[in-house]
Amino acid sequence: MTRIVAIGEAMVELAPAGGPDMYRAGFAGDTLNTAWYLRKLMPASDQIAYFTAVGRDAMSDKMLGFINAAGLATDHIDRRDDSSVGLYMISLTDGERSFTYWRGQSAARRMLDSDAPLRAALQGADVAYLSGITLAILPEPDRARLLDVLRDFRSAGGKVVFDPNLRPRLWPDTTAMTRAVMRAASVTDIVLPSFEDEAGWFGDLTPYATASRYRDAGVDIVVVKNGPDQILVATPDLSCTVAPTLIADVVDTTAAGDSFNAGFLARYFQDGNLEQACMAGARIAGQVIQQIGALVEVSMTDPKRR
Repeated sequence: MTRIVAIGEAMVELAPAGGPDMYRAGFAGDTLNTAWYLRKLMPASDQIAYFTAVGRDAMSDKMLGFINAAGLATDHIDRRDDSSVGLYMISLTDGERSFTYWRGQSAARRMLDSDAPLRAALQGADVAYLSGITLAILPEPDRARLLDVLRDFRSAGGKVVFDPNLRPRLWPDTTAMTRAVMRAASVTDIVLPSFEDEAGWFGDLTPYATASRYRDAGVDIVVVKNGPDQILVATPDLSCTVAPTLIADVVDTTAAGDSFNAGFLARYFQDGNLEQACMAGARIAGQVIQQIGALVEVSMTDPKRR
């Protein structure tokens, strides 16, 4: 059995619902999206847990109900009296999305007030999964506390997986963002960056430059996503590219990277084959971007190839 703990912020999602100014309410968030897809894709004997904080209001109750119904373990989700959950709205233009956020009241921003709950959640876990958004929403002392917990988790034999998911609007400036991301990389075993973001904010000229920077930080496995272009894999013993199948009918790119991560990890934990894991990640992401919303039905077998 594999036990994975995803760490981050779940939010209320308002997604376009088929008409002008019509929206459908749901729940999502980058690490929750990945956890949700992992639960869909991994054997029932594996456990996927979610670690965050929510309020005690009606919307927080609904969110917990949703996470439970998805089959994710919620034993270590903190309930707080002083806050609620955040909300974001998706706007779409030709399949590309932009977001508007309301997260000032989000309890998840206080989930590392103490390190004890996360340490308890990681007891017996094999993998901890987080993102750059997990880092961004935390105050600096809590961010340092998170990295200390992950460092200890690795020392005890656990694996840390990190998607940098660079979102500069969540940071005071880009220097703070890039420094925090590289500090997190130093306690990471697998990093899953997106080249477009890395080029924009780190100035990388090629995916190889992105992979080299993270490898130099001590990351064992770097998988550089690159939209419809080739995926680059770099390890101490391997450097190769994998070409994903081109998707012509892109409807909504929301959660493309999150679902890729889930498909990649679900396949990689099966037998450690990095090339096949990249293909699985691309296949899942390809299914997701042909549907509206962050959380949609997927299959490890491409329905078009059955």
